[in-house]
Amino acid sequence: MEGICRLFSSNNPLGVDEEVDPGAVPGTDYRIVKYPHPSLRLNNEECTPEQISSGTISLISKQMFKIMYAANGVGLAAPQIGVNLRLMVYNPSGDPKKWMEETVWVNPKVVSSSDSLSVEEEGCLSFPDMQGLVERPKWIKVEGLNLKGKVLKKKFTGFEARVFQHEYDHLDGVVYVDRLTTDEERERVKGRLDELVEEFDGEGAVTELKQLS
Repeated sequence: MEGICRLFSSNNPLGVDEEVDPGAVPGTDYRIVKYPHPSLRLNNEECTPEQISSGTISLISKQMFKIMYAANGVGLAAPQIGVNLRLMVYNPSGDPKKWMEETVWVNPKVVSSSDSLSVEEEGCLSFPDMQGLVERPKWIKVEGLNLKGKVLKKKFTGFEARVFQHEYDHLDGVVYVDRLTTDEERERVKGRLDELVEEFDGEGAVTELKQLS
């Protein structure tokens, strides 16, 4: 069982604890937003050269990593902290000590993907205490920028490809429950989605789901 924005507990070969809601994380200005928060569906603007050169994007990404680790996650997209920019971070290990595995993508684009697909169970920090089966391409080719504005081009396979695609979806206002494979899967999570709607105490809730599968 593999988690994306979250990691699963002892059944996970990574051996990381279950997700937690870290609330306000010291050293950060943001919190994880949860469905049906409108930030998860808003348009996300490209990071500007000025934002990159000034260090603004670097500062946001550092805070995103702190929040992600505090929540026992492996990835986080900027809309998930209420920042509607095309920015995402991840560390496939989920281990802050393995900082060399930390990856930041600024204004990423998927330029090609495999015809072959795989189905895995995913979860998300913005959808706590629920999971579902999602079908995605087995490999992808990606272009984007790093924190210095340098162009990056990479091909991802396996777990990292799935992590990237999950976070990339957030940048397009898509959440993993939009991609659940069957009506049965959607029905299975309906009760938890209803609970999250009841728990939401903000304004502008967006409860309508897309059906992309």
